[in-house]
Amino acid sequence: MKQIMVSLFLMAGISSTALAQDNSNYNNAVGVRLGPSTPAVKSGVSFKHFLANNNALEGIVSFGDGVTLCAMYEIHKPLSVDNLQWFIGFGGYAGFTGKVTNIGGAGIVGLDYNFSNIPLNLSLDWKPELNLIEKVGFEASGVGLSVRYRF
Repeated sequence: MKQIMVSLFLMAGISSTALAQDNSNYNNAVGVRLGPSTPAVKSGVSFKHFLANNNALEGIVSFGDGVTLCAMYEIHKPLSVDNLQWFIGFGGYAGFTGKVTNIGGAGIVGLDYNFSNIPLNLSLDWKPELNLIEKVGFEASGVGLSVRYRF
């Protein structure tokens, strides 16, 4: 499983598309996402890849009582502040502790900021989850802060 995730991240980095020249978008970014321990997708490694000027894929691999993989499609829109944009998206996740234990859907809405002089990206988001398999339930506490290196 780890080899598959690493391969997907490498392929996304190699096949990145050229974006607009403003500093609000970037091709790829990798870093950490810090958040509460109650959602299925906890703190972990975050990778974001832009498909086009305002469309991105984000993957999160979190570690807790096992490994949880989350993939989301996001739409980014600029704000009137330089290098700041808001985004909204949706996706799903699967948690593993030897066998699949959690499968569900996730939404996301947040702010994304890029520093001008250094390749650093910050995101503050809210990612509510709807768990569908093992136990049905809604988790609204998924507020997170991502710190990523842009490349």
